[in-house]
Amino acid sequence: MRQEPTRAFSIRDEKEYQIRQVLTEVYEALNEKGYNPVNQIVGYILSEDPTYITTYNNARSLIRKIDRDELLQTLVRSYLNAK
Repeated sequence: MRQEPTRAFSIRDEKEYQIRQVLTEVYEALNEKGYNPVNQIVGYILSEDPTYITTYNNARSLIRKIDRDELLQTLVRSYLNAK
């Protein structure tokens, strides 16, 4: 029986993937409803007021499942890694 090589599993990578998925879905919901997604998401991050995010496609519930600090860390990390 051949064994597969051990793969490293990073909880941070999995968490970042989940955050990206949620942020993408929220962005798309805001865009479909005619909002400026970037402005709305920034407003939510700065105030933590969920009314910045539409309830359309369950976007508000989705974004509230993410810790705001983790969201900010992921955004900053992604921005800096892109440079």
